[in-house]
Amino acid sequence: MESMGEYYSAVQLRSDRWSQLREATDALARAPDGRNGKANRAHIGELFESLSLIEAYWAFPGKQAFEQMRRQFENDNLRDLAFTVQRVTRALTTGAYRRRHIPLDRDSADMDEHEDEAIQSLEARTLTKPYFEVLIVDNMSEHQERWMKSNFANMRRSEDPFHYETVVVPSLQDALIGVLFNHNIQAIVVRPGLILESQVELSILTRYLNRAGGLEALENLTPENYGPELCRMIARARPELDAYLITERSVEDIAGLDLGICRRVFYNQEDFMELHLNILRGVQSRYKTPFFTALVEYSKQPTGVFHAMPISRGKSITRSHWIQDMGAFYGSNIFMAETSATSGGLDSLLEPHGPIKEAQRLASRAFGSKQTYFATNGTSTCNKIVVQALVRPGDIVLVDRDCHKSHHYGMVLAGAQVCYLDSYPLNEYSMYGAVPLREIKHQLLELKKAGKLDRVRMLLLTNCTFDGIVYNVERVMEECLAIKPDLVFLWDEAWFGFARFGPTYRQRTGMNAANNMRERLKSDEHAAAYAEQQTALEGADDEMLLNTRLIPPPGARIRVYATQSTHKTLTSLRQGSMIHVNDQDFKGEVEASFHEAYMTHTSTSPNYQIIASLDVGRRQVELEGFEFVQRQVEAAMSMRRAIATHPLLTKYFKVLAAGDMIPEDYRESGVETYYNPEQGWTDIWDCWEKDEFVLDATRVTLAVGGTGWDGDTFKNQVLMDKYGIQINKTSRNTVLFMTNIGTTRSSVAYLIEVLVEIAKELDELIDDASMMERRGFEKRVANLMHHLPPLPDFSRFHDAFRTDDDTPEGDIRSAFFLSYDDRNCDYLELDGSIKEAMESGDDVVSASFIIPYPPGFPILVPGQVVSKGILDFMRALDVSEIHGYRPDLGLRVFTQAALKQQAKANAARLKLNMQRQKL
Repeated sequence: MESMGEYYSAVQLRSDRWSQLREATDALARAPDGRNGKANRAHIGELFESLSLIEAYWAFPGKQAFEQMRRQFENDNLRDLAFTVQRVTRALTTGAYRRRHIPLDRDSADMDEHEDEAIQSLEARTLTKPYFEVLIVDNMSEHQERWMKSNFANMRRSEDPFHYETVVVPSLQDALIGVLFNHNIQAIVVRPGLILESQVELSILTRYLNRAGGLEALENLTPENYGPELCRMIARARPELDAYLITERSVEDIAGLDLGICRRVFYNQEDFMELHLNILRGVQSRYKTPFFTALVEYSKQPTGVFHAMPISRGKSITRSHWIQDMGAFYGSNIFMAETSATSGGLDSLLEPHGPIKEAQRLASRAFGSKQTYFATNGTSTCNKIVVQALVRPGDIVLVDRDCHKSHHYGMVLAGAQVCYLDSYPLNEYSMYGAVPLREIKHQLLELKKAGKLDRVRMLLLTNCTFDGIVYNVERVMEECLAIKPDLVFLWDEAWFGFARFGPTYRQRTGMNAANNMRERLKSDEHAAAYAEQQTALEGADDEMLLNTRLIPPPGARIRVYATQSTHKTLTSLRQGSMIHVNDQDFKGEVEASFHEAYMTHTSTSPNYQIIASLDVGRRQVELEGFEFVQRQVEAAMSMRRAIATHPLLTKYFKVLAAGDMIPEDYRESGVETYYNPEQGWTDIWDCWEKDEFVLDATRVTLAVGGTGWDGDTFKNQVLMDKYGIQINKTSRNTVLFMTNIGTTRSSVAYLIEVLVEIAKELDELIDDASMMERRGFEKRVANLMHHLPPLPDFSRFHDAFRTDDDTPEGDIRSAFFLSYDDRNCDYLELDGSIKEAMESGDDVVSASFIIPYPPGFPILVPGQVVSKGILDFMRALDVSEIHGYRPDLGLRVFTQAALKQQAKANAARLKLNMQRQKL
């Protein structure tokens, strides 16, 4: 039997064990005395032992049914056993157990046995009640457990909106394993009889305990505190769940305790109906979708449309003789729900007061923010809204240089003085990592020495990057606030919206870090630690400050914004995005300007379908986000293992691991890879908790230079044209495969099949190649894997766009608009006139954003001096697209006359500002 160490996830282990049990019991029932009979019996025994530890955490098939199957095996009732296992396995695979009772006796009828939930019509699936499971935590006897389950079952009513089954576990540790293993659990009932420690000894399950955190502190707990502590720990692991605490303690003892996710406390009573109603009400609060529901109701109303939008109610389509195919393709509901009115129970996105406002409030709860705002034209607009709301002309903003272009344009619109930060380069793969914390601290300390710290407004970073590099968000904010206690943080989490719903990932999101810091900065322990460090750092120079993990003052302001592309990583129509706010000064300082910026960039005719999809997407992640993110990570991990263990694939491909994409200095845990064939799986919790940077496991970067194809060619001519596999990120010698909450194990299997087929074709091609053809292949591989141009750092802004030589910030807005006048610009050829201009001693200054694709980051911005390294990089990258560059004309640059004129105007402005300051 395959080792448990081969599995990253206990969910995958469970699924495969049931499949193996079905095959083995079926084979044994057909030939009990056959050649493989003895081996099959031994295998079935091992499978039962393995599953017995796992099934205790799931309601279906349940302990009683599972033990019955074991007895069938022990009593040699092989045909009955094979039948029961087959029915259980099918129900688990199709999800049938979620919508109806599954009879397990051979004599029972199951007319729906072969119906697969996945192939049911959407209409049919909406008619069934959603199913979930309730975890009861109490160390009770089998008789008491049956009594408990029976009482809950008796509470069911036909009018209940949901259906649930119960799972009973005895201990606090079992409860933590259960909520992190069983994604069906939506509520927890904590009773007074629970014990502390689990009796389960299975590494793949106990690994889940690491993700709950704080287990060391449990040793000092007294039994009466087990229940409250469990509620607190589940709040850290799965904050979306509901808990109900049944206690024998007095009101006075419970009052004032932090009870985490506990929605209600029941005092020493067994009122099952009241508990049942509270459980349903708690799930209903997450299930409701105010705007989507309002839109559905609106679509049912008879209306007369004397307004804009002929397509409203589908009238312009149904009356048409020429566009009926559009109506047939989309169906009627999308047009019935289309309107430009804000009446009929709907709402205005610009001035929400009804269902949109309520939907945004629920999204705020789900994502852990203080305020959340919907956007219907993408995160590019969200970024500009936040920047315009917070940054005033002349404010200094520290910006990740290779961030999304919307941030650069946002700086232009806001008139910011931009201080670009360089990420660490990965020259071997033609991509950047992320900005080291030391670099950020260095820039802040330089600005402080120059007397400009009061003008520093914001730090803007991408988390996680397109390639999957994730910051230690809390540490970055802590150390920056130690230098600048009112610094505003904007985390571009366009590709990280799913992270809130995985316990490992959540700790590195902007909203979670903000909430943790707000709580910690209020504590006496933090105040004492800060005072102690200040004494130790008295008179410290910059080098010491750079080498010390700085502690922020207790009075630091937590001001955090996160923009998320919901449509990229969660369920939403394209361009559906959110802005999450966790800013202590939002109400007093930002709210009015934020509203104006929101009005500036948001359409007065937003798409209601996008808003509704954001509302429904929020419902989904609160009820099954944990499950979907768990499966997403599992799919990516399976892909890593499949490639790393396939001898043919390793000849031509390599999955880049943390050790390849994050330098050793930034990996304090020492973790180099999440999987290798010799050591098996690494529990990633340790590195996600400690390291400065970590690698998002859901992004699989595959080095393809060994095939002789560059990343762009491999993407377009091989994956897309030949096999229909879509990806959207490449570098010189890599392609990026991004899993998402819709990725299945079948999708991963297909990709592996394709890669194997490509590798086989390459093997055959090389076997049949002539000596010269082989040399040509080897040369292409060498050029892609070894002879790569070094990635250029940001050079500098030209002096005409700077205030002084002390610090590097520049006026990108002036440079951007100076280029509007063609008389200020010229074109220089990369291999001709630009070289002559640089050799003459003049600064060559870009008048445009220049973005080679791939890799897709700006190597030049308006006002930036062109360096030799940048030119060498542009020449060496034989890419088909360089955005902002005209191959027929050359590089657009400022004329020397324009730069001199700009320098004079800049000097005059600075002089005037100094005079004003003196007055």
